[in-house]
Amino acid sequence: MLADEEVSPDQATRFRRHLASCGECRARATRTELAIADFVELHQDRFHRKASVNPAIRASLKAQLRMQAAEPEMRTGFWRPMAYAAMLLVMVGAGFWLLSAQKQARSSQTANLSLPDRRFTPGAVQPAAVADLCRMSDSDAPPEVAQAVKQQVFDDYGLPVSTSRSYELDYLITPQLGGANDPKNLWPEPYSSTEWNAHIKDELEDRFHDMVCDGRLDLATAQREISGDWIAAYKKYFNTQVPLSEAQARNRMPALFRRVSAGY
Repeated sequence: MLADEEVSPDQATRFRRHLASCGECRARATRTELAIADFVELHQDRFHRKASVNPAIRASLKAQLRMQAAEPEMRTGFWRPMAYAAMLLVMVGAGFWLLSAQKQARSSQTANLSLPDRRFTPGAVQPAAVADLCRMSDSDAPPEVAQAVKQQVFDDYGLPVSTSRSYELDYLITPQLGGANDPKNLWPEPYSSTEWNAHIKDELEDRFHDMVCDGRLDLATAQREISGDWIAAYKKYFNTQVPLSEAQARNRMPALFRRVSAGY
C-alpha cells in the first residue's frame, strides 16, 4: 500500500521511519518498487512500439522501396518475394539494434545517477543552527516535495515520473545537515540498480549528522563533502572502497573516529 501511495500521510511517515531502521523490510520494499517499475516500463515500451514506427526503421523501408522501384526486374516473378523478404530482414534487424541501444542507454543513465548531474543539482542549503539540526532525528521523514517540483526534477534528468518508484527523490544535502527543499538540491537517486544507491547514501547522511552533533565534524565541511562527491566521502569516512552493510558500517566507526580525532 505504501508503494502504491494508498496510505495516509501519517501512516507513510511511520512506515518510512520503520524502513529506515529495518534492513529486511527495506529490502522487501525495494523489491516491490522495482517490480512495479519494471511492469510500468514494459507496458510503456509495448505501447510505444504499437503507437509509432521508429524513424530509422521507416528510413530503411523507404530506401528498400526506392531500390525496388529503380529495378524493374524486381517487380515481377521470383524477385518480388525476395525483395519483401529483404525489407523485412532490414526492419527486424534495425528494430533489434534500436532496442539494444535504448537498453544500453538506459543502463548507462541509471548507473550515472549514483551521483547527481551538477548542472541540475549542485546542492543548496538554508541558514540553520547546529543545535536545531541536532534536535532532528536521523529517521525523521524529510519535508514533502511538491508534485510540480518532483516533475521538474525528473524532467531535468530525462526520466518519466512513472518510473519514480525505482528512485528516491533524494536531497543531495539532507535537511538534517541544513539542506534546502529546492530543486537544485534534489535528484532521482536509484534504490538498487547500482551498488552506490540511496540506501548507502542514507548511511553516510546518518553518520555525518551524528558526527556534526557530537562535534567531530563541522557543519560546513559535512555539507561540502556530501555535495561535492558523496561516494568519495563515504569511502573516506567509512575507510572502504565498497559499500558496507549496516552492521559493517557500525563496526567500522570506532576505529574511524580514532583516526579522525588523531588528525589522519
